[in-house]
Amino acid sequence: MNVRMSSTVLAAALVLGIAAGPASPALAAGTDASAAAGHWAQRAPVAEAPDAEALQAAIAGLPKDDATAALVRVSGSGGDWRGSSGVHDLASGRPADPDGRFRAGSVTKIFTAAVVLQLAEEGRVGLDRPVRLYLPDLIPAAYEDVTVRQLLNHTSGIPSVGSGGDLDDWYAHRFDLHDPERTVREATSLEPDFVPGAQQHYANIGYTVAGLLIERVTGDTYGSQVSRRVLEPLHLKDTYFPGTDPAIRGPHNHGYQLFGTGELRDATVWGATDAWAAGDLISTTADLERFTRALFGGRVVRGPLLQEMFTLPDASVREYGTGKPAAYSAGLSVMRLGGREVWGKTGGRWGYNTVVAATRDLSRTLVYSVNSTDAKGDSMNTTAMNIVVAAFGAPSAG
Repeated sequence: MNVRMSSTVLAAALVLGIAAGPASPALAAGTDASAAAGHWAQRAPVAEAPDAEALQAAIAGLPKDDATAALVRVSGSGGDWRGSSGVHDLASGRPADPDGRFRAGSVTKIFTAAVVLQLAEEGRVGLDRPVRLYLPDLIPAAYEDVTVRQLLNHTSGIPSVGSGGDLDDWYAHRFDLHDPERTVREATSLEPDFVPGAQQHYANIGYTVAGLLIERVTGDTYGSQVSRRVLEPLHLKDTYFPGTDPAIRGPHNHGYQLFGTGELRDATVWGATDAWAAGDLISTTADLERFTRALFGGRVVRGPLLQEMFTLPDASVREYGTGKPAAYSAGLSVMRLGGREVWGKTGGRWGYNTVVAATRDLSRTLVYSVNSTDAKGDSMNTTAMNIVVAAFGAPSAG
């Protein structure tokens, strides 16, 4: 049974973009045999230990209406906790693979931002220089004032495109191939949403442009650059970019999507070329935990440029359409949980929700994959929210 979240909790959760959806009809009988399983390992010196009981409870009883599986890793100075629950697939009902790969969605943006910042460190890209300087054939004069920094912190004013249609339309076109240059040309043929730098509008388009910028500056593919600069040095052996392949290679748990008729369809095989540098990464909780610790520890982006990932736009910049304070930096977003500042990123692809989150000092990190039944819904997924609260505490008001 889904628990109704308070308006404060829900609003804070949506800042981080942890999206899932309304409850689905009961899942097929015979799929509840897999109980949650987790373990906790102590580290010294002892700090605040993960709440093992709350974490266990957060993922217990899967599959249920809002999710079919969950994989969770919590680490930090107080100890580590690992847990998994649910099923590999509804047909067999066998336990979920705790090491399974999944679609990380917009967590991809952290990797993209990191590579752009590396190029800035090398002097090959200027964060305050116009994007048009690097992509003169793609960025028209109407967007000549958009800077590289504004791509990364979602203040470019470039409008989103290609997000229309209902779920049935998306499903019918799930194997379509999308060209990022065409997407950018379509977006920049429209009027800007706002003057660059004046407001913040979270969307994929800025990171699509950033991926093309990486390719133009390096003369290499986006995927190759991220692999060479991030995946290989950190030995993220289970993380990769699928390209035009709609399947997930290697061990993985199936994702399911709830349709308007109440039908759950297997959404595991679904192309991600529409997201590309903004959201096509496939990974594991172990790899994303290793990446998060390396990133926050200054081993991916070094020196002053790392601070870009922990710096929000000026306080005068507000969210487009709502007037709420800007919450996104270069690749990350921030919220207060349990009275502390937590930085991270969420991702959602059909059938899969992902979170990476950590305190700045790495005293607590969280990575999860929740196979939610409405990974792109407007309301908060109960399982996902319970994991976040168990790991960090409830969202703070104000």
